[in-house]
Amino acid sequence: MRAMRMHGYGEPNVIRLDRIDRPSPGPGEVLLKVAATTFNPSEAGLRRGLLRSIVPVDLPYTMGLDVAGTVSGTRVIGRLDGGAAADYAVAPADVLVPVPAGVALEDAAALPIAGLTAWQAVFEHAAVTAGQRVLVNGAGAIGRYAIQLARHAGAYVIAAATPRRVAAARAAGAHEVAAPAEPVDALIHLVPAPPAHTALIKPGGVLVSATTPADQLPAGPFRAVHFIVRNDTADLAALLGLVDAGAVHIDVAARRPLTDLAAVHREAEAGRLAGKTLLLPTA
Repeated sequence: MRAMRMHGYGEPNVIRLDRIDRPSPGPGEVLLKVAATTFNPSEAGLRRGLLRSIVPVDLPYTMGLDVAGTVSGTRVIGRLDGGAAADYAVAPADVLVPVPAGVALEDAAALPIAGLTAWQAVFEHAAVTAGQRVLVNGAGAIGRYAIQLARHAGAYVIAAATPRRVAAARAAGAHEVAAPAEPVDALIHLVPAPPAHTALIKPGGVLVSATTPADQLPAGPFRAVHFIVRNDTADLAALLGLVDAGAVHIDVAARRPLTDLAAVHREAEAGRLAGKTLLLPTA
């Protein structure tokens, strides 16, 4: 089978197409026929060696963390520790979630990492409720899910976005896309920069960051939380339910052949990737 494998740490050219044997599942594992994987910015950090002390991998390493595929005809998605950028992947059975018939299987590959991060930011750490004012810093893949989920919870949502992401933030349902002027109950920070607009957080409010480490978060009369997304099948199933019900939209910017993975890494690092990109073994 084909697999896009990282042969060392460095520039995108360390990712190469290899022909390898189809993997065999062990106890508690299943073999997936992959329908789609995605590119996540963290995978560029992994490739460059920036996460080596946190996420050690054996080389050559098959890329791909988000996965959508079929197991004996059953449509599933999940978050893996690598291996999804291939024709077939082995996965622990307990990390996979069935995909409802009304959700496109390929598109659902865009949910696990970005969707879980947004879900846990909005509902677990910020505990957003109806009537609150919520500011989302960033309108990338995670930010757009966070906007949708906060609005679904009944909050008034303000998005702080770069000019090229303004339209995407509006399409996700932000009530305002502008520099906020009024106090907010929660600030959800999703960009790789120091948190902005923290002076607007109400006393007793919350700052939730998926990017800034806890020891670098500003102090104030609010709660400050840094979190790392947790692989949680209950959260993922609940998110899929909202997608199936039409309450959350999966935003896919491009569909590319799996063999374009190195090129996608280059485009992302050059700031040319338009949004969430699916990589398809069958394309």
